[in-house]
Amino acid sequence: MKHGKKYNESAKLVERAKLYDADEALELAIKTKTAKFDETVEVHVRLGVDSRHADQQVRGAVVLPNGTGKDVKILVFAKGDAEKAAQEAGADYVGAEDMVARITGEGFMDFDVVIATPDMMGVIGRLGKVLGPRGLMPTPKAGTVTTDVAKAVEEAKAGKIEYRLDKTNIIHCPIGKVSFGGQKLFENFDTLLTAVVKAKPAAAKGQYIKSCTVATTMGPGIKINPGKIGGQVV
Repeated sequence: MKHGKKYNESAKLVERAKLYDADEALELAIKTKTAKFDETVEVHVRLGVDSRHADQQVRGAVVLPNGTGKDVKILVFAKGDAEKAAQEAGADYVGAEDMVARITGEGFMDFDVVIATPDMMGVIGRLGKVLGPRGLMPTPKAGTVTTDVAKAVEEAKAGKIEYRLDKTNIIHCPIGKVSFGGQKLFENFDTLLTAVVKAKPAAAKGQYIKSCTVATTMGPGIKINPGKIGGQVV
């Protein structure tokens, strides 16, 4: 794969064979920034599990202490008191059957997080093929199916992110912006990886975290020592 001049210059700063400590890797990621916009810093973690087996799934949600740096738009499916609570908490869109019609009929997708009360799941079941592939379908495990929609909205606005395995057993998550600086990025990284380590399935055998890489939106990958992640040797 061919890269541009700026990328190649940034890549020279990174020792490809070296496994960096997390704080060092994040400081280096900041230095590899090449774009004029405030790039997102992303984490990619390959786990020693098999996502094809239900007892080896790794999925959950965590509130990053310093947020994501992104203005999150939230859609809530609720009625009655829950609808009012969602609106007061700052949800961008709140509705029920009307929102289902808007999504299916108009292709409306101007939202980043979907939250629903349990009684609404039957209503939004028809959106499975639309929301599912985008990772937007509400689930109890991620805290997006709940009776306390106000709390869910507030957490999402504060920087709550969901982590889940893809088909290749890798978790991909944003942990903030380059402008956060090394300390805040490290705090977010440590919070996320600690949650992933705690979510280790009982059925997982051998080395749990196979590899971990951080990179800015346009920058090169920087490998992190998997033995020093999440507050413990894994």
